[in-house]
Amino acid sequence: MSQLRQECLWEFVTKPSAASLALAGQHRADVCIIGGGITGLSAAIHLLEQGKSVILLEAWKIGHGGSGRNVGLVNAGTWIRPDDVEATLGQKEGSRLNKALGDAPGEVFAMIDRLGIDCQAQRKGTLHMAHNAAGLVDLQARHEQWRRRGADVELLTGATCQEYCGTDKISAALLDRRAGTINPMGYTQGLAAAVVHLGGRLFQQSPVEGLEREGDAWRVKTARGSVKAAKVVISTGAYTEGEWSKLQKYYFRGYYYQVASTPLSGAAADKVLPHGQGSWDTRTVLSSIRRDDQGRLLLGSLGRVDNKPAWFVRRWADRIQSHYYPELGRVDWEMHWTGCIDFTPDHLMRLFEPAPGLVAVTGYNGRGNTTGTVVGRAFAEFLLKDQPDGLPVPFSPMKIVSATSLRTTFYETGFALYHAGQCLRVVL
Repeated sequence: MSQLRQECLWEFVTKPSAASLALAGQHRADVCIIGGGITGLSAAIHLLEQGKSVILLEAWKIGHGGSGRNVGLVNAGTWIRPDDVEATLGQKEGSRLNKALGDAPGEVFAMIDRLGIDCQAQRKGTLHMAHNAAGLVDLQARHEQWRRRGADVELLTGATCQEYCGTDKISAALLDRRAGTINPMGYTQGLAAAVVHLGGRLFQQSPVEGLEREGDAWRVKTARGSVKAAKVVISTGAYTEGEWSKLQKYYFRGYYYQVASTPLSGAAADKVLPHGQGSWDTRTVLSSIRRDDQGRLLLGSLGRVDNKPAWFVRRWADRIQSHYYPELGRVDWEMHWTGCIDFTPDHLMRLFEPAPGLVAVTGYNGRGNTTGTVVGRAFAEFLLKDQPDGLPVPFSPMKIVSATSLRTTFYETGFALYHAGQCLRVVL
């Protein structure tokens, strides 16, 4: 039995990117991008391709945040159903967002192909799995709503559902053929390599300490240097740090953890998601299930385990695996890791323009691979053309989310109790 260690699988299997220096001295650029995740990198690529000079500042290292630590699902749409999106935003704006994010997986895979990124990309769809009758009703609604909008989705039932999911514990599954899976660290580092190849300047270990208006431009300050730029993109998501930014007031932080096995092989392993989809179930405190290209089984859920003992992590993973895939027998769990998500109360993102030439985003709600790719491109186009109609949603007024710390604590406590109940076989 391997020792279960705290390490991100995607970092473990991805070749490290070339070393990058921290910012030092005074610099100038057309655009300064704060945050080296998928959004910032996507924006940088599109700006550079249009001839703009770009400096990108990353507080830690490329892939440190949610962009490199997520499940790797390339999902279509938002967390909530498309009809609910239009009910919240209005038909016109909601339809615009549904179209943009419904097409988003195609945009991700097109970027991967165009830039030649090696990231285990599989465009085989995703499976949203109904764990009970209420879950089935939800999937039936999602299926009808997306089909009405022309999406390539299919509600699987019976023997077909069991074959695709590899378990008899799921009554139905929504197969979304628009979607797929990636190694998110590989994708993020591939985008970063493209930025450098296009002439962008990328500085890591360079947390921003100040942002000030200076004449007709912005001065972005770090501990050892600064960047003067006409325009600035803030794309730090749930990993936003520092008093210079007020963005922490516009979302509340949540957590998501994952546990990865050693590579699995054999007849029983071959039956687990045999057609290569990534999946998640309809539980309120969901479980995600996927495999990587080495055959590892990856399980995940809302909450954090970086503050919990290894026996708790292993017992939770054993419980989920033995419920869905008992034929595997005893599974050897190899590593676990936890990442942050920026949540909003209505599960929809917010785009901000606090001042001319300054744009920011929060609230991806766990859909960063696709949403970040789309928003990065849309921000670049907006800064180039100053036409807000090309954004997936209009800029929002900067309305503070109340009691952000309390919300984080409340949700994390609930998730921890639920997972403890799973470990004790009280709930599943």
